[in-house]
Amino acid sequence: MNIGDKIPEVLGFDAEGNEVKAADFAGKRLAIYFYPKDNTPGCTAEACSLRDGYEDLRAAGFEVIGVSKDSAASHAKFAAKHELPFTLIADTELRLNEAFGVWQKKKMAGREYMGTVRTTFLTDTEGVITDIITKVNTKDSANQILNLNK
Repeated sequence: MNIGDKIPEVLGFDAEGNEVKAADFAGKRLAIYFYPKDNTPGCTAEACSLRDGYEDLRAAGFEVIGVSKDSAASHAKFAAKHELPFTLIADTELRLNEAFGVWQKKKMAGREYMGTVRTTFLTDTEGVITDIITKVNTKDSANQILNLNK
């Protein structure tokens, strides 16, 4: 997905197994952040930054949605452990990762593998992408979004 593209209507299923649709957030801007894995240091730092800045993000008109390929059960534990107030989508079949273009070849320790590239997509109130953050500051993710939209 690129700036100017409209996000898919069906986003996936949350930690409780409920279908999440773009229409559920009508009239709100979205911060959809893709992350590799629940309970890893960088992903936890990012989620906690968004949790800590959640009220400021909402005051700026945003709703936050996290997406990873982890299961709904993993998301439920992650959200409970870190008191996350926003929706986490279990993209176990990688539909959303692939639609947004964040499921890519990665390299670590000399080996190549497919994985989620940490990326945040911001939309307008109509679900059209307005900004894409590819260099995510995991420890200050909420302020990174807010500063982009001053």
